[in-house]
Amino acid sequence: MTKPPAPDRGEMAPTAVHAVTGPFSYTGRHIADRLRRRGATVRGLVRRPPQAAASGIDCRELQFTDRGRLIADLRGVEVLHNTYWIRCPRGDMTFEQAVANTRVLADAAAAAGVQRIVHLSVSNPAAESPFAYFRGKAAAERAVSSAGVPVSVIRPTLIFGRGDILINNIAWLLRRLRMFAMPSEGRYRVQPVYVGDVADLALREATWPEPRILDAAGPEVLSFAELVGWVAASLPVRTLVVPAPRPVARLATDLLSRLLGDVLVTPEELGALMVETLVSSGPPTAPTRFSTWLRTHGRSLGLSYSSEIERHWR
Repeated sequence: MTKPPAPDRGEMAPTAVHAVTGPFSYTGRHIADRLRRRGATVRGLVRRPPQAAASGIDCRELQFTDRGRLIADLRGVEVLHNTYWIRCPRGDMTFEQAVANTRVLADAAAAAGVQRIVHLSVSNPAAESPFAYFRGKAAAERAVSSAGVPVSVIRPTLIFGRGDILINNIAWLLRRLRMFAMPSEGRYRVQPVYVGDVADLALREATWPEPRILDAAGPEVLSFAELVGWVAASLPVRTLVVPAPRPVARLATDLLSRLLGDVLVTPEELGALMVETLVSSGPPTAPTRFSTWLRTHGRSLGLSYSSEIERHWR
């Protein structure tokens, strides 16, 4: 991992055209908003173009079957910010297919003359990982890096912010059930990173002159039990966090997922969490402290449920 220095190495040209895959997705929205505030033109690659009609963003369909059209949609773009990925397989969509789609996108960007790709990955991806998600992320990094365009790969740890899925839904469960089943006592560590800081890193990397890989990691490393405890303490309700054997916690989340018609957490996600994949091996690269952010936003966490299915599949 390469630690980025504090100062920027270049200024964003006011006329620059930046493409963002998923400019209305969670991280992509923060990137697109910051680009627009800095005067860049944003071209969105989206799965549902009609949703973007009143957004002020020039949106094209994110598709991977018509290479010629994809190249045309990327012509004139200087920087491609790629947030495309899937959280878990669904229907015909697998991690292998997501890697193949990523390769098509990167190759089309190269053919269109895109000058730089900023690619969002995950902390600790590895081809030999026991978790398909992390193997897929490693393969996607290789696909993007082999396209012939200078690439910055950003590897976030545990992303948090208003409306995120994991922390928001923990708060949602605590508000409604007044308790949380902590898998295996929660002694494994996590390193929260604020979504706005991830977006700021993406914008800075858009002007970086060489290829590189860097983690996006916040300044606090804490146990998962501490994280849940902090969230519970920030809510205006009395709650109880109960340690539970891993099979019991999985059974509870599977049952709740069926009741909600959603995916609360997958077995792979739980396994990866427990072996501390969401902790960086390097120094922090993002300034926002989770504890500080909670003091301002904690009471509003979990007021509504963040649905994986609604956000990404409908």
